[in-house]
Amino acid sequence: MKEIPVKNKVKITRIEKGNLTQMELANLVGVTRQTMNLIEAQKYNPSIRVCLLIARFLDKPLDELFWIEE
Repeated sequence: MKEIPVKNKVKITRIEKGNLTQMELANLVGVTRQTMNLIEAQKYNPSIRVCLLIARFLDKPLDELFWIEE
């Protein structure tokens, strides 16, 4: 099965949210800073739970932060 790339705006939104650090967001979501770095670099697709928590703490709708590139 062909992998479908998932894009995200987590880093941009995190910075716009008041310059929240990767570590701060990672702690809020319950992942490591390294995992948050991989998510922001689009090298790791997080679980739906992590995506929902990121959206909650960044106060954005899920589809505004994550989408499938056509």
